[in-house]
This record gives sequence, structure tokens and C-alpha cells, in this order.
Amino acid sequence: MPVFLLVFFLLMVGYAFLINYYHRAWNELPVYKLLETRATTAISVVVAARNEENHIVALLDALNRQRYPQSLYEVIVVNDHSTDNTWSILQQSAYPELRLKPLNLAAYVGSEGALRSYKKKAIETGIREATGKLIVITDADCRPGDQWLQSIASFYEATQAKFIAAPVRIDAGRSLLGIFQSLDFITLQGITGASVYRRFHSMCNGANLAYEKEAFEEVNGFAGIDNIPSGDDMLLMHKIYSKYPDRVFYLKAPEAIVSTAPAASWKAFFNQRIRWASKADSYDDKRIFWVLLLVYLVNVCFLVSVVASFWKDIWLFFTLLLLLAKVLIEFPFVHAAAIFFGQSSLMKYFPFLQPLHIFYTIIAGWLGKFGKYEWKGRIITKQPQA
Repeated sequence: MPVFLLVFFLLMVGYAFLINYYHRAWNELPVYKLLETRATTAISVVVAARNEENHIVALLDALNRQRYPQSLYEVIVVNDHSTDNTWSILQQSAYPELRLKPLNLAAYVGSEGALRSYKKKAIETGIREATGKLIVITDADCRPGDQWLQSIASFYEATQAKFIAAPVRIDAGRSLLGIFQSLDFITLQGITGASVYRRFHSMCNGANLAYEKEAFEEVNGFAGIDNIPSGDDMLLMHKIYSKYPDRVFYLKAPEAIVSTAPAASWKAFFNQRIRWASKADSYDDKRIFWVLLLVYLVNVCFLVSVVASFWKDIWLFFTLLLLLAKVLIEFPFVHAAAIFFGQSSLMKYFPFLQPLHIFYTIIAGWLGKFGKYEWKGRIITKQPQA
């Protein structure tokens, strides 16, 4: 056990250096100030939607309220074999000034059953029909602010970016589940901004992305990763990064934030996180693999330490001491990111949710590698069924 404690200590030291690196990078990443210039970029907003009858109208309303010139952007919503009223709502939507193009994926690929990643195919279908120079991706359950497209276009024109990762916020509500998800997501967003800014590794979230249509085509889109159920965001990002390493950016701007609701249940939350974890061993960017491995091993060590405390009380002392150290290491970084997202009030819950976060990280990581998950009514296994 002394050897284990030494390993645990060394992992925590490495973890402390990693979080401190992210913290400094996040603080160095400048907040982009929206430029009041004449818009020139043609944008295609592409949304893959499956069973989103409860959210799609709110998204369309938000897109209709954009301050960006409506002649310069179109909205392409691709219905992915929805079993609810999503397609009917799209067909009946009346927005006279919004250039809305509803597409039905079934008309392009037929009935379900032949693909591993329908979301990638839906996005790819939307991009094929897009007329804009810049593709902007969001999810059907997201709500962007009125200056969302304006901020992305302004940043794109200022940087000539090939790929832009943009901020996403989960609106916590008052439930334990909502607060927990919001804090977890703030951490992920802070890591995203820091890692992209320093070009430390590729990371983004598919709820808020932008990339040139030309860049998507130059890397052959999702070719080579289309057999992976998840990864329409990070795996594509790395393909574009590999071709244009100096043209990938994170847009740290309040106007660029899109908001979304937390998963409705713990089961839905775990399925979402297992889906995200399932692509970990598919990354060509091995830098993030080693980061994920370090984080996972740190959390596993906490579990081992807790189990050991049932035999020797001294291990409970070590566990609590290292748990306190983990909170002190992470708190300043997460708080800095929470301030940007306007959610610093949630930080009072942060120390108390650490045990739950450790448990979820271990379970989601393990099942992401060896298990299966449910997404939008589909059961996804790690490997295709024979």
C-alpha cells in the first residue's frame, strides 16, 4: 500500500500541474470584443434534429431573432428519423423572413439500420445542401442569443479561422442534477478554451461550432470517422487541425454562448457522458488521450483508497486529505470559467459534489470503453453488431 500511496501522490502532482496549466491558459485567452463592422460572410446554420418536438420551435425562434442580416444566413434542419412530431413542426413552421430549409434524412439514406452514426450523416447532408461559406453547427435543444451569428462571423472575418470552437452553457435550474451537470460542463468548457488557445490538444462541443465548408470538404468531411457513433465535433476538429494547425480557435465571447437545458434524468445524463467517453480511443490526437488517462487514473485511485479505508482507518484520512487537495487544485480554475459563463453562484456547491463527480467519471469512462448506451431512442454498442 505505501507504493500505491506514492503513485497516488505522484498522479495528484501531475494533475495539479495540468489544472494549473489550464487555469493560466484560460485567463490568458482574451475575451473577444464584437466589432461593429459590416457583415459580409454567408452562413449556413446546420442542425441535426431527432425527436426534438419540445425544443425545435424555441431554436427556430432564436434563429429568427438573430441580428445578423437575414439575407446572409440560412437555416438547414435535417430531421433524423424522428418518431415524434419534429418533422411535422418543421414542415409547418412559418417564418416569412427566415431562410429555413427542412430536410428529411430518410429521403437521402432510406430507413434506419444501415449506419453507425446518423448524426454525422445528417450534418453531412445539410452541408451538402448548404450555400454558405461558413458552416455553423448547433443542436436542436440549444438557444443562442441574438448576437450569436454576428459574433461568430465577426470573429471569423477577423481571424480567417478554418474551425471555431464556441462556448456552451448548461442552465442549471435548482435540481441537484442540473447543478451537477452545469459545474461539470463549466469545467469542460474551461478546458476546451484553454487547450484550443494553447494548441495543447483538440477539444470542442458539437452544440456550438463553426467551420469553413471548404475546409470540411478538403479533409473529406467525416470520411474515416463515420463508423464511430459519436465524434462529429472533436474528431472532425482534429482532422481540420491537422491540415490547418494555426487556423483553429476558441471564441471566448459572451455573445457567442449558446445555452441548453440539462439532461432530464440521471439515466439520460449517464448515457450522454458514456456516449462522449466512447470516442476516447478513437482520437488521432493522442495528446488528449494521455490527459484523459491521467484524469481517469486519479479518480480510480480515490476509489481504491475508499475501498482500503474499510480495512484500515488511516486510508480514510488519506482519502479526505487528497480530496481536499483536489478541491483546492480545481476550484480557482473552475471559478474563473464560471465567472465568464455567469454561473459563479454555483461554486458554493462545488466541494460537496466532488465524490459524485469521481464516481461518475469512473463509471462513464469504463462504460464508454466497454459498455453500450442509449441516445435518442437508439441503443449504441461499442462495436457494430455482427
